[in-house]
Amino acid sequence: MHAITLSEHGGPEVMQWTKVPDPTPGPGEVIIEVAAAGVNRADLLQRQGHYPPPPGASEILGLECSGTITQVGAALPLDRIGEKVCALLSGGGYGEKVAVPVGQLMAVPDGVSLVDAGGVAEVACTVWSNLDMVANLSEGEWLLVHGGGSGIGTMAIQIGRALGARVAVTAGSQAKLDRCAALGAEVLINYNEQDFVEVIRDATGGRGANVILDNMGASYLQRNVDALARDGRLVIIGMQGGIKAELDISTMLRKNASVHATSVRGRPESEKAAICAQVERNVWPWIHAGIVSPVIDRTLPMTDAAEAHRLLADGVVTGKVLLTP
Repeated sequence: MHAITLSEHGGPEVMQWTKVPDPTPGPGEVIIEVAAAGVNRADLLQRQGHYPPPPGASEILGLECSGTITQVGAALPLDRIGEKVCALLSGGGYGEKVAVPVGQLMAVPDGVSLVDAGGVAEVACTVWSNLDMVANLSEGEWLLVHGGGSGIGTMAIQIGRALGARVAVTAGSQAKLDRCAALGAEVLINYNEQDFVEVIRDATGGRGANVILDNMGASYLQRNVDALARDGRLVIIGMQGGIKAELDISTMLRKNASVHATSVRGRPESEKAAICAQVERNVWPWIHAGIVSPVIDRTLPMTDAAEAHRLLADGVVTGKVLLTP
């Protein structure tokens, strides 16, 4: 098969469309013929050498895909061959075929095309696992989402609203803020012009956000804690702003606050399977009902993966970019 491989770690130009061995299904795995793969910030980090795949995972980029099951491993029923699915991956999405543990398969949501489903699994699993399973976001609470125009951000706005929360977002342009508003965000913060700590405090009568979903990491750490309400929960899912920062513990103690840092990719298969099951049970009905919709910015040929990475790095994308073999 063909897949995107890296000649070395570096810029987008190191990605090449080359022939590689076909994957084979292990026990409890299937082979998917890929229809589309989503592009994620983690892919850019891996390309640069900052986010290696977990032990045993494919070195090929790509943390989600959609497609058709063409082979099944030992002990799996043959009648799954031909099934249309989307999948949460530990790697391997940027190729024509990928091996996936059966627990990380999900049905294509009703009303979503097979191609568009290539950009659903990673964002839905990341958002649900963090907002519900970690932060226990509840009806009436305030959720602050950093990077509201991203794939994660656009999904988080919608799932936050479906859970009954009120949503504030940060983004870097008016166009992205307008799209966030259309998805249900009430408080729109341009991080180039406004202090999100002040804005969220003003919007909440001085209380702050109950839950913050953060993609920045170090550079936002103390300001995020300052923006939390009492009993607030900060959930860090990205490192775009660095990996090390000081934390004022006294502020945390006064607020009875908590900080969580999570990654879906490195979890054991059993945990990923549990997340996928919850997402299919809870989020897919919202998609079927039109309450939640995947936001796809554009679809490119997989041979244009370098351009997809440039677009994501330049911040001109709202929602997801997909790659098709």
